[in-house]
Amino acid sequence: MNMALAAVSDETRLSILLRLRKGEMCACEIPALVGVSQPAVSQHLAVLLCAKLVRVRVAGRMRLYSLSAKGKRVIDDIENW
Repeated sequence: MNMALAAVSDETRLSILLRLRKGEMCACEIPALVGVSQPAVSQHLAVLLCAKLVRVRVAGRMRLYSLSAKGKRVIDDIENW
């Protein structure tokens, strides 16, 4: 199965991608927005990174996530479908 398709097939991961569409976000902010624990968010972000749908930037102690170009295309395709 396509890794991107497998990654977005999960409701929480899709929700994370839709939130990141609005801009870069610290990993610490995501649990409250999607309603899952920090460890669960970390696992979801690892899947999204592996599928190359998001990118991460380290700033001090924060890990800032944003959509990659591939992630933007996938979200656009989903919305246009």
